[in-house]
Amino acid sequence: MTETGSDFGSDLRAAAEVLRKGGVILYPTDTVWGIGCDARCGKAVERIFRIKQRADSKAMIVLVGDLGQLERTVNEVPEVAYDLIEFSERPLTIVYDGVSPASSIAPGLCAADGTIAVRLTRERFSAALCKALGAPLVSTSANISGQPAATCFDEISREIIDAVDYVCITGRQATSAARPSTVMRLGAGGIFKVLRP
Repeated sequence: MTETGSDFGSDLRAAAEVLRKGGVILYPTDTVWGIGCDARCGKAVERIFRIKQRADSKAMIVLVGDLGQLERTVNEVPEVAYDLIEFSERPLTIVYDGVSPASSIAPGLCAADGTIAVRLTRERFSAALCKALGAPLVSTSANISGQPAATCFDEISREIIDAVDYVCITGRQATSAARPSTVMRLGAGGIFKVLRP
C-alpha cells in the first residue's frame, strides 16, 4: 500500500496510474469512502470481493464521471433517468437493465439478472478520477462485508487500508459523516422503484 501525493493533482495522477495497472485503491466519493478499481478489470474486481470478504453474487456499484460515460456503460439510459439524476438532492445510484456490449465492464459487476448499479458522481475527485482513467470505477464501501460503513477516513480499518495498493490523500480531512446513496431500480417504461431511501 502506497500513501504518496500531497495535492489534488499528484494524488489524482498516482491513483489513476495504480488503476491503469490493475490495482485497487481507497478513495473519497460523493458518499462514503470507497474501495475501487477499473471496472473493466475482472481480476481487480475479484480482489475487491476478497478484500471485503463478500459473496461474489452481490453486485457492486459503478461510478461514472459524466453523462457520456454513463451512456457508454449501460445498454440504455431511459429519459426519466436524466431527470432523476439532475433533480436528486442526494447522490443517486440507479439500477439499469444491462451493460452496453461495448463497455467492457467486468462480468462480476452485474447482478444475476443482468442489471448494473451506476452512479454519476458529482464529487470533484472521484469524477476527475473516472475521467483520467477514461472508464468507470468500482465503488464499494470501505469495510468488511457486514460491518458498518466508514463514514469518514478515520473510521476505515487498518485491515482494509493494508489490503489496497494506494490510499488517496484527498478527502482525508473531511469530518462530516457521509451516508450511502439513494438506490433506485429503473425499469421499462420509466417505472422506478426506490430500493434504498
